[in-house]
Amino acid sequence: MFVHIGGEMSLPERSIISVINLESVHPSQRTVSDFIKSEDERGRLQYVTDDIPKTIIVTDSKTYVCSLSSQVLLSRL
Repeated sequence: MFVHIGGEMSLPERSIISVINLESVHPSQRTVSDFIKSEDERGRLQYVTDDIPKTIIVTDSKTYVCSLSSQVLLSRL
């Protein structure tokens, strides 16, 4: 089954490792910001839309930043 994550992007459900709610991450939580920076440096970070990011979706091959809430995404899984 595929999960629509916004824009024209859908991912295989089995490839999703984690869904991170950016609205609950504080700037002082360096582990998340360090992870995002690391994924970007490795060329694995992809923005799904230009809207305000709300969620990070970690898959086995890439990390996606999307504007859908984590609640919406989790309801699609």
